[in-house]
Amino acid sequence: MKTIILNGSPRKNWNTALMLKEAQKGAESVGSETEYIDLYDLTYTGCRSCMACKRKDAQRCKCFWKDDLSPVIERIFEADALIIGSPIYLGDITSQVHALIERLHFCALSYDDYSNYFAGKVNVGIILTMNAPKAYYEQGYKSKADEIRQIFKALNGDVEVYPCCDTLQVTDYSKFSMGAFSESHKKEMRETRFPADLENAFQMGARLAQKA
Repeated sequence: MKTIILNGSPRKNWNTALMLKEAQKGAESVGSETEYIDLYDLTYTGCRSCMACKRKDAQRCKCFWKDDLSPVIERIFEADALIIGSPIYLGDITSQVHALIERLHFCALSYDDYSNYFAGKVNVGIILTMNAPKAYYEQGYKSKADEIRQIFKALNGDVEVYPCCDTLQVTDYSKFSMGAFSESHKKEMRETRFPADLENAFQMGARLAQKA
């Protein structure tokens, strides 16, 4: 079993990364080999529309652009599970995750009949972290999360979305112009709610790896 974990946040040791590292532990707890990648360490863009993946003689489910992301895409198609995390910025996933989705989805999409070239199965877990409370997620973000979930169904496996809400943004709010947020509330959520989020991330990692 192989599980790929992708951190779509620029922060390597904060909410999204901590959730993903727990998911990694969960996958390893059921015997899965894991690979953890910080997307912000890679140099790449979204789809360049080179159309190399649409040539009649091209290898399917392969991005031919020569950058840091193409080999990662190959390893995703070869994996049993993929767990990807992103903070929500301005109501959406980060640009790095958007670029990954473009590249991953396009090279598996047939332009003959819009079918899916990918014949394998990769279970997918999507972890979204945000400072918005759960009620706001349900009202405003959930429909977007469902759209992302539908895209990853092209990998033919189970797809789960986990929202980690009301997160602590910084350790000391007094150093920033962030008057819209209550530091005491955020720290309370960090102490009382975040441990449960971490446990749920661990269980997600174990569950998706075990289903492979």
